[in-house]
Amino acid sequence: MVKASVLRARRAAALCAVLVVVAGCAHSQRPPRATGNAVVPVALAELGTVSPTTLLSGTVAPLQNVGITSTLAEPADAVNVQEGDSVRRGEVLAQLDTADLRAQLAADLGAAASSRAKVQSTFAQAGLTISQNSNTVNAAQAVVRQAQQTLATDTLNLTRDAQLLHNGYIAQQQYDTQATLVKNDQQAVRSAQVAVLNDVAQVQTNGTTSTGLQGATVASARADEQTALAQADGVRVQIAKATIVSPVDGVVVNRNLNPGEFPGARQIFTIQEVDQVYAVLNGAGSQIVGIANGSPVRVTSGSLPGRTIPGRVVGVLNAVTPGSTNFVVKVLVANGQGLLRPGMVVSGTARLPGASGTRIPATAFLDTTNSTVQIVQNGIVRTVHVTMLAQDDKNAIVTGLSRGSQVISNGQLGLADGQSVEIVGHQRKQVAAK
Repeated sequence: MVKASVLRARRAAALCAVLVVVAGCAHSQRPPRATGNAVVPVALAELGTVSPTTLLSGTVAPLQNVGITSTLAEPADAVNVQEGDSVRRGEVLAQLDTADLRAQLAADLGAAASSRAKVQSTFAQAGLTISQNSNTVNAAQAVVRQAQQTLATDTLNLTRDAQLLHNGYIAQQQYDTQATLVKNDQQAVRSAQVAVLNDVAQVQTNGTTSTGLQGATVASARADEQTALAQADGVRVQIAKATIVSPVDGVVVNRNLNPGEFPGARQIFTIQEVDQVYAVLNGAGSQIVGIANGSPVRVTSGSLPGRTIPGRVVGVLNAVTPGSTNFVVKVLVANGQGLLRPGMVVSGTARLPGASGTRIPATAFLDTTNSTVQIVQNGIVRTVHVTMLAQDDKNAIVTGLSRGSQVISNGQLGLADGQSVEIVGHQRKQVAAK
């Protein structure tokens, strides 16, 4: 029994030894595993176009930020709005007291009425004076004619007396008396003529109801009336200003007036017009080159996930601080639904001018300088320096690369210059077909 057990154990050990030898031989005869070349995707560098865009960030600003003040020294009777209220253009925000202004208006209107009555009285008086002066001239001219007639008669009598004196029919005394009478008549004529001249000068000085002294008097009375009416209009303007209205459609963001308070020199209301707003976007010079007024912009905000709001560029502003690289692009955005609020952080995607030329995938660049790509020539990787002219989300236009080159689509594979590779099968077929 013991011998049989020993024999079986020896047979088993021999069988294991044989199996180990066989396994060792089998392992020593397995061929080594082949490593192979890297397989890379490629794209042909070919003629094409791109529609580049630029992404800018900024904040929302109101279309207008209107500060309202008042120059009236009147207390507030009522204030009709609170901060946060939406108001329409022309809506009454507050009403100031106007009792003293209305009293002043009544006084000015009374003064204007009094001046108007004075105008009518002065006009009538001027007409009467002018008429009387004309009658005085006529009377003076009649006196002149009468004196001239008396002079003519007495002169004729003097001529006759001279003949009679020569013939000895009258005494010398009688002739001398007649000569004296003629001289008196001549003086009377001259005096009457002077009186006419004085009366004519007075009439000319008095003038008419629109010229001369009388015209000036009438004009002065009319000026007093116009002055009173102008003062009344000024008071009316002040009364109108006592009703403080909103100049725009917007939202009240600041109220600094309560009933009973005087406005003073402070800003009593601030209203933001937000039916349209500005997306004020900031960017470097390289980002804003090519953005023109009127260009469309897609505005988004983290506060409004999933929403894209269209806008258009209304201004590209230069850097405020000389030497800085911060430029501002103002985008006008319709905001009828009030989704955008001033102060929100937004982003804007603006379209830049398109470009044509040798087009490659935008993912082909080796680094962020966008100055190098890798191509495959005869199965070998070659690094090529290029100059990027324009780029969109998928493709880029470059110079320095021959059209038809097989460009490695993924520049982040870490391939070495001179490395052997194989291109992806379907890409290889496309290349062969072309």
